[in-house]
Amino acid sequence: MVHLTTALDPASAVPLYEQLYRSLAAEMRAGTLTAGTRMPGKRRLAAELSVSVNTVDTAYQMLAAEGYLTARERSGFTVQEYLALPQGTQPPTAPSAPAAAPPADAAPPVQFDLSTRGVDPGLFPFRTWARLQKELLYSAPELLTPGDARGDAALRQALAGYLAEYRGVQCDPEQLVVGAGLEYLLGLLAPLLPGPAAVETPGYPRARQVLENNGVPCRCLPVDADGLSLTALSASDAAVCYVTPSHQFPTGVTMPAGRRAELLHWAARAPGRRYIIEDDYDSEFRFDTRPLPSLQGMAGADGPVVYLSTCSRSLAPGIRIAYMVLPRQLLGAWQEKYELYSGTVGRFEQQTLARFITGGYFTRHLARERTAYKARRDALAAALRSSFAPEELTLAGLHTGLHLLAQLKDPPPDAALRAAARQYGVRCSLLSDYDLTGTAHSAAGTLVLGYGSLPDADCAAAGERLKKLCTAAREASDTV
Repeated sequence: MVHLTTALDPASAVPLYEQLYRSLAAEMRAGTLTAGTRMPGKRRLAAELSVSVNTVDTAYQMLAAEGYLTARERSGFTVQEYLALPQGTQPPTAPSAPAAAPPADAAPPVQFDLSTRGVDPGLFPFRTWARLQKELLYSAPELLTPGDARGDAALRQALAGYLAEYRGVQCDPEQLVVGAGLEYLLGLLAPLLPGPAAVETPGYPRARQVLENNGVPCRCLPVDADGLSLTALSASDAAVCYVTPSHQFPTGVTMPAGRRAELLHWAARAPGRRYIIEDDYDSEFRFDTRPLPSLQGMAGADGPVVYLSTCSRSLAPGIRIAYMVLPRQLLGAWQEKYELYSGTVGRFEQQTLARFITGGYFTRHLARERTAYKARRDALAAALRSSFAPEELTLAGLHTGLHLLAQLKDPPPDAALRAAARQYGVRCSLLSDYDLTGTAHSAAGTLVLGYGSLPDADCAAAGERLKKLCTAAREASDTV
């Protein structure tokens, strides 16, 4: 029978059973307690350590659960075989994070969030959404069971009707796939498509990253005043084209009907071997002109266009509902590859959105959002025009979406603008941040200003702060 020398500290903040467990486990790892050793009985060890039997039993049970001990009927606990660590080594432990002192020149906190991903949470339809979801919680317990991997039929039916009426998308509900975010859906789509893929530059860096992470090489092609260059596309070896035609991200240009027809002809020249991915990320927010119908609608349900969109801007990023319309020729490949997958969006959220759409709440909500965001856009544009002289600044991309471009004349280097923005507590991007080639062909000195999460009351102050940081950036660059 083994005799233990374990010592416990009743004054420690660590419970006695935890101290005993740690001490015995360390001896087993070190090889002091060898395999086959029979442990002392619980009552005997409790008496030796002056602790309760429950303390010893809890420690033994923890060791048994982790495989250090095995319990045998009428024989108590026996040490299991454990490969002892080499002499002088210790089992790995999680490193403790050192306390980091803030640097002396730490930047002030962000006061003006002008990032492109922001939305106004105050515009979320809390009451209606909560009422619909509460009704479902009480009336539809079946939503706790697994659903269709493509998304609930009710939501796909509602989305198909909405897209047909407001975006001209031609599809049946079975062509729709619902998923937790655009990146997730794009990641599932990528293995079904040929490569390489053409992506816009400046463009959406995440799209390129997701495609390349899934084995699809990308060709970064330039954007002109009408969107993606068809000359560059035709000269490339791309078999897939990822575009944002309704509101090119981030330049804000809209691809005209003629360029869209050219793009569809490009895909039609190699049927079944060329596809277009249409990211229609914020077409709901078109303020001054009527939106063009989607590329998918121009091509039809049997066309080569995959339509992608999301509720991140129209509702909230945290809702995590995105959707994709697959061409019919890809449905078989999708089913074969993903039929055993589980859905990634909760069924209560899906059914709430379905009722939100079919009940007419969604279109009314979008109308309210358009009114609010248009007023905010106008206020920010007015603040910029008031803070900057007309010859200093040109605004562009105001007609659609939740961001605009402010191009400085005779600008300081972009590095100086980034440093000044950090110093002055402004979170924003520069057009060169979206240059996917890394060669900075994008126009220098162009600020990309999102106003989705900018409070209305801060628009005037934001314009003044942007003027100050641009002046500071110019002064800093002049002294170098």
